[in-house]
Amino acid sequence: MEKRHIVLFQQLEDYRKEVLEAVNGLSEEEALIVPAGFSNNILWNLGHIYLDQYLWLQHLTKEEAPIPPGFREWFGYGTKPADWQSPPPPLQTILALMEEQPQQIRSAYGERLEEPFPATESGMHTIAQVLVRTIFHEGLHLSTITALRRFVNR
Repeated sequence: MEKRHIVLFQQLEDYRKEVLEAVNGLSEEEALIVPAGFSNNILWNLGHIYLDQYLWLQHLTKEEAPIPPGFREWFGYGTKPADWQSPPPPLQTILALMEEQPQQIRSAYGERLEEPFPATESGMHTIAQVLVRTIFHEGLHLSTITALRRFVNR
């Protein structure tokens, strides 16, 4: 594996650790609070980060991704807790999935990072390019989680 690929996977793991550390000690009840001015809660942001990783990989490769049932309806783009028709998974379930995901992605795609695919509408045509995008996206949601945590702890 090339050095830049090792660095990419290290970043995937490091940013995931930051997200998990940001919610350390969070209760189930706190994870479900949607503060005034926000559309979503911390649980939604965590589920969305998890789902987004796989949706982009699936979008690029056209291969099935291990997305649990219901995740698209709970955590997909444009969804929000106010519209949930059934209870989402518990916080601990989502945290466990998130903790495993970087290694699962590395195992599934580690030797395929530069494999060419037809370009997405945003011009990405390799798994490495998609991972850069999803790591950036995760950072955006980490910022939102941090802001939500401040409101929840008031």
